[in-house]
Amino acid sequence: MFNTSPLRSYQFFICLLIPSIVYVAHANDEVAIPPNIVVHNIPALSAKLATRLERYTNTRGAGLYGWQGDSLLVGTRFANAEQMHRVRDAMGYREQLTFLKEPLADVAIPDAGAKNKVVISWDVGGSEFDQLFLFDLNNGDSKMVSDGKSLYAYVTWAPDEQSFAYVTTQRNGRNWDTHIQSLDGSINKVLETQTGFWIPLGWSADGRKLLMKNRVSVNESSIHELDVVTKQLRPLFGHDNKMSVGPAAYDGRGGVYFTSDHDSQYLRLQYYQLDSGKIEVITADVDWNVEGFTLSVDKSKLAYSINQGGLSKISAMALPSRKSIRMAKLPQGIVTGLVFSPDSKKLGISINSATSPQDVYVADLRRRKLTRWTQSEVGGLDSQKFVEPSLIDYVSFDARKIPAFVYTPNTPGPHAVVIYIHGGPESQYRPYFSTLVQSYVNEMNVVVIAPNVRGSNGYGKNYLRLDNGRLREDSVKDIGALLDWINGKTQFRSDRVAVIGGSYGGYMVLASMVHYPDRLAAAVDTVGISNFVTFLENTQAYRQDMRRVEYGDERDPSMRAFLEKISPLNHVEKMTTPILISQGANDPRVPASESEQIRVALEAAGVPVWYVLAKDEGHGFRKKVNRDYDRTAKFAFLEAYLVEAFPVNEIEASPVNEIEAHPAKE
Repeated sequence: MFNTSPLRSYQFFICLLIPSIVYVAHANDEVAIPPNIVVHNIPALSAKLATRLERYTNTRGAGLYGWQGDSLLVGTRFANAEQMHRVRDAMGYREQLTFLKEPLADVAIPDAGAKNKVVISWDVGGSEFDQLFLFDLNNGDSKMVSDGKSLYAYVTWAPDEQSFAYVTTQRNGRNWDTHIQSLDGSINKVLETQTGFWIPLGWSADGRKLLMKNRVSVNESSIHELDVVTKQLRPLFGHDNKMSVGPAAYDGRGGVYFTSDHDSQYLRLQYYQLDSGKIEVITADVDWNVEGFTLSVDKSKLAYSINQGGLSKISAMALPSRKSIRMAKLPQGIVTGLVFSPDSKKLGISINSATSPQDVYVADLRRRKLTRWTQSEVGGLDSQKFVEPSLIDYVSFDARKIPAFVYTPNTPGPHAVVIYIHGGPESQYRPYFSTLVQSYVNEMNVVVIAPNVRGSNGYGKNYLRLDNGRLREDSVKDIGALLDWINGKTQFRSDRVAVIGGSYGGYMVLASMVHYPDRLAAAVDTVGISNFVTFLENTQAYRQDMRRVEYGDERDPSMRAFLEKISPLNHVEKMTTPILISQGANDPRVPASESEQIRVALEAAGVPVWYVLAKDEGHGFRKKVNRDYDRTAKFAFLEAYLVEAFPVNEIEASPVNEIEAHPAKE
C-alpha cells in the first residue's frame, strides 16, 4: 500500500533513420554491443572502462513481495532480470522461483497465502502491457489468465482467496475497467469507466465490497466504495474541494483508514467511520507526507511510514486503541515495502540507503527485535567508500528555497559537477542506493547534485503545484539558480557542469540546453520529452488524460501554442551542448519518436549527439546487458565532454551501417 492518435511521419520506422553498428566481433579492447542495442555516433567503448564499472553494475538488491507462511518472497536479480525468490530463514539461501526472459513486474499474494497461489505479472520488451499469470509456489506451474495483449494491473485478492480483482484497458485501450476473476477462470466485470484512472485498493472482510481509488492527477483523487454484487459505486468522504488521497483499507470494524491532504499541505493518516461519516486525523502533528501504511491480517495492528525530507520513519500502533507500539531501531534509509506476516506478529520491511542496497528486514513487534533477512552484494566494491549526500537548499529566482542532495568525492577539489534531475514531474529525488551516482563520484571524481525543483513531491501540495500548466518553465529557472549557486562555490568547476535526467527529467535536460547553453559542458537525456504536443498526442491512450491535467491540454489552441513555445524541439538553434540520448523503442509513456526527432534536429544543427536505442526496452532499461552498455556509454561520454573535454573531431566514431528497421510502438 505504498502508494490512439495518428503518429507523425517521424515515428514510423524510427530505426530506418538511425545508422547503426554492424554486429561483428570486436577487438579485445572494445566492448561488444548487445544484440538489441542500436547505436549512432558512439565511439568504440573501451573494455578497460567497462571493467572499471563492472563491479558497480554487478551490485543488486532485494525487495519484499510478501510472505508465504513463515518464508519471505523477494525480488532480486540473478543474471539479466529480476525474478521472484523464496527465503525460508534469515540470511538464508534465495531459492529462485521464476525464470522469465523479462523482468518480473509484480507479485500479488493473498493475505493468508493458504492456497500457495500468487498472481505474477510481466510485460514483453518494456511495453508495460503487463500480463497476469496464476503461479503455483509449490511446483512452479504458471497459467496465463489475461488476454495476452491488453494492459492488466493492480491485482488484489479476495479474502476467501478464490478470486482476485484487477484493472484492465482490455475494452478499448483507453479506459480502466475493474474485473473479478475466479480461480475457475470465470470473469465478472464489476466496474466500467469512461474517465479517470481507477485502482482497486482492498476488500471488505465479507468480500462484498471493494475500495476504489480514482486518480485524476497527483493533486486530485478520490476514494469510492464498490459493491461487487450490485455493481453500485458510491463516493466516500464527500469533500467538495479537490484533494489528493493515497492508500485506503477497511479496518474490519466499520471504518476505513486512508491518507489525504484534505485541509493540509501533507498526506496525513486518517480514519473514516462508514456509518457516521466522521473523519479523524491521526497524524495531525506531522508536517510530512505519510508515504504508506499497512494493516495486519487480523486488523490488530497498523504500521505506517513518513517521508521526512527524503528519509523514512516507521511507526506502528495497536488497534483499535491506536496505542503506539515500540519498535526496534531501524537502519536509516528509505522504506520501499511494509507487509505484515500472516500471523500478524511480524512486519516485513524493505529498506535501502545512499550507501547500502535495498534489503529485507523482519521486525518482531512483540519482542522488539529486528532481524536482517537478506544482505545484497555490492559487486566486490568497498562499501566504506560509498558517499553519503549532504542536504542543502539554495535560493531560486523568486526567493524560494530549493532542496538538493549533494554527493562530494573524498578528494580535493575543485570538482566538475553533474546535476541529476528527477522525472515525474511529480516525483522526488530521495537518497536511494545508486551505483550510477557512486560510480560518478568515486570513478569520475565529480560532484553529483540532485535538486528537488518546484513541482517535486514531498514538500507540501502548494510546492507540488508550482510548475503546473503555464508555470512549467519556472522549474527550469530553478536549474538556472542552481548554476548560480555552483558558480559561487570554489569547490566546484562552474565551467564543467553537466545535466542528466530521464523522462520529464529528460525534458528538463533539453530545456536547460535551451536556456543555459553557455553554462553546460554536457547533457544526458534518457527517454525525455522533446515536444509536449507530440508527446501528449502519441503517449499511450490510457495515459493521455492524466498527463493533460499536469502539462495542459494540447487540444486547446491557446494551450497548444504555449506548449509549442516551451518545447525544446522548437528552440534547437539555441542548443549547442553535446548530448547523449538513450531510448527504449517500446516506450509507452514517452514514445521513441520524442528522442528521434530531437536527435535529427540537433544533428542538423551541428550539435554532437551520441545515441543509444534498445529494441527490447521501454521507459528506461531494465535488462542488465542493456543497462551495462548504456552506463558505459554514458560514462565515456561524460569523461570525454565533461571531465577531459576532448574536441569532438578527436573522437573516432565506430563504423556504421543500416540494419533491419524496428518501428516504435504507439
